[in-house]
Order: sequence, then C-alpha cells, then structure tokens
Amino acid sequence: MAGPDGPQTGATHLDNAASSGQVTPLLPGSAGCLVLVTSRRYLGDLPSAVPMLLDTLPPDEARQMFLRLAPRAAAEPARVAELVGLCGYLPLAISLLASLFSKHQSWTMGHLITETKTTLLTATAENRTVAAAFDLSYQDLPTDRRRFFRRLGLHPGVDIDAYAAAALAGIPLDQASEHLDALHSDRLLDEPVYRRYRMHDLIRDYARTLAATDPADERDQALDQLLDYYQHTAALADTFLTRHPRSVAATPAAPPAAAPELANYNQARAWLQIERANLLACLDMSPTTRVVALTACLTHLLRIDGPWTQALELHTTAATAARHLDDRLGEADALTQLGFVRYLTDDYLGATQVLEQALGVCRDIGDRLGEANALHYLGRVRRLTGDYPGATQTQEQALGIYRDLGDRNGEASTLNHLGDVLEGTDDYLGATPVLEQALALYRDFGDRLGEANALNILGAVQRATGDYPGAARSHRQALSLYRDFGNGLGEANALRDLGHVACLTGDYSVAVQMLEQALGICCDLGDRRGEADTLNHLGNVRQATGDHAGAVQALERALGIYRDLSIQLGEAAVLNHSGTLHRKSGDPEQALAHYQRALDLARAVDSPLEQARALEGVGRCALARGDTATVVTEFRQALEIYQRIGAAEVTQLAADLADLDVE
Repeated sequence: MAGPDGPQTGATHLDNAASSGQVTPLLPGSAGCLVLVTSRRYLGDLPSAVPMLLDTLPPDEARQMFLRLAPRAAAEPARVAELVGLCGYLPLAISLLASLFSKHQSWTMGHLITETKTTLLTATAENRTVAAAFDLSYQDLPTDRRRFFRRLGLHPGVDIDAYAAAALAGIPLDQASEHLDALHSDRLLDEPVYRRYRMHDLIRDYARTLAATDPADERDQALDQLLDYYQHTAALADTFLTRHPRSVAATPAAPPAAAPELANYNQARAWLQIERANLLACLDMSPTTRVVALTACLTHLLRIDGPWTQALELHTTAATAARHLDDRLGEADALTQLGFVRYLTDDYLGATQVLEQALGVCRDIGDRLGEANALHYLGRVRRLTGDYPGATQTQEQALGIYRDLGDRNGEASTLNHLGDVLEGTDDYLGATPVLEQALALYRDFGDRLGEANALNILGAVQRATGDYPGAARSHRQALSLYRDFGNGLGEANALRDLGHVACLTGDYSVAVQMLEQALGICCDLGDRRGEADTLNHLGNVRQATGDHAGAVQALERALGIYRDLSIQLGEAAVLNHSGTLHRKSGDPEQALAHYQRALDLARAVDSPLEQARALEGVGRCALARGDTATVVTEFRQALEIYQRIGAAEVTQLAADLADLDVE
C-alpha cells in the first residue's frame, strides 16, 4: 500500500504487518515518501492507502519466475509447467522449490516433481517452508477460529458456503459467516463468487494436515453433520425437480440447524447445480448407508444436466449398495432410475432388463407407486424400439395404478406418452385428444415442464397433418418452457422439431440454424438417438438446398447411429431420405434400392407413414423410367395410407396422381 500522495523522495517497506494499528505510527507525516506495506491481512483502513490484493501468479509468469531462479530447468519446459501447477502458482512455493532445485545439482525436474508431490508443505530451502509461512497466519487466529479452520480442512469439495460450514463446524450460521469473512480477510480463504469460499490447494493440504490431529470421533461427528446437511437440502431440492414421486425416502431423520430457503424449481435447481461438485465429492467418501439416499437426491439433476454416463455409474453403485443393505425399496428405486438413464443413452436392451428387474422387486414388496413408475419407463423404452402394442399395454397398466393412487402427475405423464405412442403409429386423430387431456392436467396443477412435453408432441402431430403454423406455435411454446427450466434434452427436441417445420415450409436457413443447435446439445448430453434424429433432418435440409455432399454425410452418420442402436424405424426414415437424394441426383437404381429396403423395415415395425413414403418413392423411380403402370400402383397404395392416417402428403400426391390422367 502506498501513501500519502505526492512527489516521492524515498521509500520504506514494512513487511508482514499484523494490523493497521501496528503500521499507522510508522507512516511519515508529510508527502514525498512511498511506504510499501505487505500483510497477510486486509488493511483497508490505513489513511491515504491504495490497497492492492495480490493473487497467485498467472501460469506464464509462474513459469518465468521459476526459470529466473533456476535457469538450468529451461531444457524441460513441460516439466516446469507441471511443477508450477503443483505449486498452485503460489510465489512462495515456487521460490522455495527453485532454491531446492538449485541446491541439488544432481536432481532432474522429474526428481523435483516426485519430491514435491509428497513433501511440498515441508520442503525446506534457506530455513523456510510453505507450512511455516501458513503457520504464521494460523497461530495468529483465535482458538475458536483455528478449530473452524481445521474443520474446513475436512470438507471433501473445493468450495463452501456459510450453511455447509456451519453444519461442518457445528456452530450457528452467523458465527460461521463471521469466521469465513475473517479467514478471507486473513488471506486464508478466497471468495471467487459472492459468499462462496475456497482455499488455495496448498492451504487446503495444510488445513487437512492440521485436521488430522483432532480426535477421530470429533472428525467423524463433523463429517456426519456435513453429510446430514447436504443430504437433507438435496432431498428438499429434488422434490421441486422430480415429476414422478418415488417411494424411497431420502431425507435424514434430523434436519440441520440452518439450511437455505428453497421455494421453487429455479431455486432448487440453482442450489443443486452450485453444489453439484460438493455433493459428488460427498458421495465418494460416504458410507454405504448414505449412498442410496444421496444418489436418489441427485436423480433429476443428473437426468437434466448429464452427463448420463456419470448417472449410470452412480445409479449402478446405489443399486449395489441397496442390495448389500437389504434395502429392497431403495434397490427398486435405484434400478428404476438406472433403467431410465439406460433408456436415455439408447441402451434399450439394458434398460428393459433393469426395468423388468425393478418391476419384479416392486411387485414383491407391494410398492404400487414404484411399480407404476417402472411400467411407465418400460413403456417409453418399448415405444422407441418399435414395440407399439407392448408400449401401449404397459402405459395403460401404469395409468390404471396412477389413477388408483390419485397420482395426477403420473396420470398426465402416462397420457402424454400414450399420445406419443399413437403419434408414432401415425394415428394422429387418436393422438390429439389424448395429448390435449394430458395438457389440460399439466396446466391444471401447474406442471410447466409437463406442459412443454405435451406441447412438443402435439406439435409433431400438427406438423404431420400439415398444420405448420400450429406446429411451429406449439414447438415455440415448448422451447420457451424448456429454456425457462434449463432442460437441455427438451430444448434439443423442440429445436429439432422447429427445424423440421422450417424445412417443410422452405425456410432452410432457419432450419439449419435450429438443427445445428439441437445437434450440439444432443452431443453434449450423449443423446445418440437425438443426434441421429437431428442428422436425419439436417440431411433432408441440405438435400433441399442442393448441398449433395453435406446431405450424404449427415444421412450416413444418422444411418450408422440408428443401426448401432437397432432402431429400425429411424433406419427406414433415413433410407427414404437417401432414396430421394439419389433419385434427385440422377441415380434412380440406387434410389430404388433404398426405397425398397425402407419399405421392408417400415412394414417390419408397422410404420404406415414410412411405408407410404417408400411406396411413393418407388413410384417416382418408376416415373423416371416411364413405367406408368407401376407408378399408378405405388402412388395409389401410398395415397391410401396418407389419407387413412391424415398425413400432410395427401394433397401433393393426389395432384400428381391426377396429372397422370389414368382411369
């Protein structure tokens, strides 16, 4: 800190000042002298002072500092970068290790790094150690603050707020806030964001070393208090996120003395996102008895934000832990959640196996709500694998149980997915009233995310029947709701559907924009089915704009994913688009082969729409070679299907058939 202002004729350095009171009598009484005061504490109340808070060094400056002090390391720049990273870019640690390296001329940088990983805090050079420097700050703390600092060393995560700190230390919230603020002033904590504190890596190691000297029972009690706090608050947050109530109880018997107020979805999700790394760190060190309940609290956060690969690992661990504890209710819930995440990752066989296992456990223990949830998810898997009768059967069974239990949310969700099954079988007239019933239920009890799901499926029905303005309106409403909730999967679905509508209405630039956004989200989430669906539409747009190479690339990628996932309906859709691409580029023989393969697959999965598209494609190939009889036969079959299901393609094909002027 410098002061007072004015022409400077001399300079004084006051190092390691303990307080403003210690420094004030030593300041000059007139202008012209620069006084540099360094302190581990914030001395912002010094008169005429200009405070400068010193952070750790930027990585490049840290490397330069080490090389300036130990120039023989210049031949190993990668090792120098690794070493200063281990030092956390702390100047004191860098200078100590540079001195140590210069002292031991036989050492390589590899030797120094090996030593550093185990002895950095106690590494000595010129009678100085990093730990000794920290000791100066620690020993100056009041007794209760030293104990608080040691408790922070037990925290398994990288940052903490006052609520978690209060639980960990077993003290009131206001005392925890006071201690955190004081430790921040003493430069033992950083505050990277408002009221959230973290330690430099070396200080954290130092705090953990001190904490290890406390009695084991005190350390265990502190960690139990912390885990109780996180588990209780995470369970509360999850109640705002979950849309399918579960039978498993997730909250501990005794709530913490202080916890943040979570009153709605946005607050709950924000808290879970902020604390996500800490919650996962707690899972890693939790006893088996806590793993099941704490994982259950993270179910919906992992489902919304991903990555789903991590969710698979956590639910698998939870199911194993519940089985070991003979917690059959917890096991059933963990298996149900595991099955649903396998469904999300397109592992339909694995999802079916796990969900059927969960269903068996639920029926054994008489858990009707768990049974309905497992049936509902199983129905969703069957719909995507093309087993529409099986999907309808399981969803209807789930619907009956939800209605018996008075679970209106479960009822609405099941109706929504029954509508999805009907849309998938191209029964647009049957799908519409079911979806409208689900939408009314969601709106009645204020489930806006459920409303978004129903709107998006309803938009697909409107698009298929040629109501493009209505479809765009429904998809936009759904997209807005998904974004309000930060629901990446729903956002990707709505963007993809909006892109499809834009393509059908000839707005290709908007279509590409929407589809590329959807593709990015699907790739981030690991949603391969969504990725393939998006690529299929993107290939269609590129074909429409004359980008033959881009269309081929997108369609081939989509086809590969569908085949990997054994999704025959998706494969049929891509083959129909590929057939059109080859036909319009002057290769009718290749186009015909694609259409015929698409027709076989569409018949195998009983998809009227893709059957009709394949038949129309075969007819158009016949038209190119002048085979009018075949054209008429294929067009009439396709038109009959389009008319039966109410598809938008009716108008154009009927006109083309009329132009042939045949009886």
